[in-house]
Amino acid sequence: MSKSIQLKIENNVAYITLNRPEVFNSFNREMAFSLQDTLDACEQNETVRAIVLTGNGKAFCAGQDLKEVTDPELNPGFKKILDEHYNPIITKIRNIRKPIIGAINGVAAGAGANIALACDVVVAHEKVSFIQAFSLIGLVPDSGGTYFLPRLIGFQKALALAMLGDKISAIEAERMGMIYKMMPLENFQEEVSILALKLAHMPTKALGMIKELFNKSMSNDLEAQLALESKLQIVAAQSQDYSEGVAAFIEKRKPEFKGK
Repeated sequence: MSKSIQLKIENNVAYITLNRPEVFNSFNREMAFSLQDTLDACEQNETVRAIVLTGNGKAFCAGQDLKEVTDPELNPGFKKILDEHYNPIITKIRNIRKPIIGAINGVAAGAGANIALACDVVVAHEKVSFIQAFSLIGLVPDSGGTYFLPRLIGFQKALALAMLGDKISAIEAERMGMIYKMMPLENFQEEVSILALKLAHMPTKALGMIKELFNKSMSNDLEAQLALESKLQIVAAQSQDYSEGVAAFIEKRKPEFKGK
């Protein structure tokens, strides 16, 4: 395991931590590949039923490490950075059939902000800020920012934030629907763990199919979406967790889902 990415698995939850705090967890090539490998490992590990993505130190992620792209010897070029670093990360986050919590512990800027927004459930503490910082150095949003942001908060607001590079507080982000919830700083980690454990003990297969349905709803028309709902509902109804959920309801007890 790379030092730039930390992984802890506990109570069916995988905690993935971006760990380059000295550069605000900005990405270099090694860290990008390590995160991809870690996401793959979590997807394949059957004991993992929920994933938390967070950062170490004062920042969640400041985006790309600009020292790498300005070093003539280290710079992989923007095509490789996008095709091999960020685009695969975003794709993996969206396609893993397990819930992923973005636990935003500090500033999320540039690609870091958009990686955060790609997560399934995004929470942040009250001191966090989000910045579409690309235009401030003459670049355009990447890492899915132009896809997720307008769908989360609307076209006009998203376009303005992308152009102006405004800093958005966690309180504002929650109000405009950019994130699920803002949490108090003093018990942020505890609240994240409670949320993660709740998701980890829910019917994992159903959550994965819910994620697929919402992904497809971004491009499907109503007819296609209704057909997909019907198809996946039939699959869900054949799961062990559905049988357990119905039995628990009838017996007036708490269900014990196994993710199967």
